[in-house]
Amino acid sequence: MAGEEVTFDQVAAAADGLQDAGQAVSVEAVRAAIGSGSAGAIYKHLAAWRSQHARAPEAPRAELPPALLADLADWARRYAHDAGAADREALARADSDMQALLEAGDQLEGERDELNAQVAAIGTERDDALAVVAERDEIIERLTAELNNARQVAMDALVNKAKDQLAIEGKDAQIADLRAQIERNVTAQAALSDARLAAEMELVGATTARDSLAAELRDVRALLDAQRNKR
Repeated sequence: MAGEEVTFDQVAAAADGLQDAGQAVSVEAVRAAIGSGSAGAIYKHLAAWRSQHARAPEAPRAELPPALLADLADWARRYAHDAGAADREALARADSDMQALLEAGDQLEGERDELNAQVAAIGTERDDALAVVAERDEIIERLTAELNNARQVAMDALVNKAKDQLAIEGKDAQIADLRAQIERNVTAQAALSDARLAAEMELVGATTARDSLAAELRDVRALLDAQRNKR
């Protein structure tokens, strides 16, 4: 990967191999030889390697007297130093600019990797939230179906019991009145149960709702028994 760090030994080994093979030693050539590493890191290690291992060009052999050769050599060094001062300054400035650009590139690569990691984390959190919502929806649907079934069973039991009791006594008017009263009670209790269930399902779940419905069923049965005993 581009952002993977490399060591000085890796860069030095690659540079030695390129130099021994007679190839140009550059950041891209070293990076290709290693197979990874950022340009900034390779550049820093390559600069250190060049200061220690770069081969200086050999001066041509001159067939001149040693004294003259020494004077010429001194003059040539002074001239090269004076003539190359501007070039060295320009090269130093270019090297500084290149170093700044490489550091900026490394920083941008790090920010990109961090943003990619944040995007991946957000995607994982979103998937987890969707899974939780789907699971809760399934539980609510199942509990609602169970509650509706329990309510229908309770209503059928109340109506059947009332019919049987009033049929034995043979009082049609009381049967009609009691049936209407039962239906009103059941409707009112159903509406109350719906409202109560909406709150109870969030607090204590479907088990408490079923217990509440059973208590309501006992109240209606007690009412029927009281009316029967009064008659």
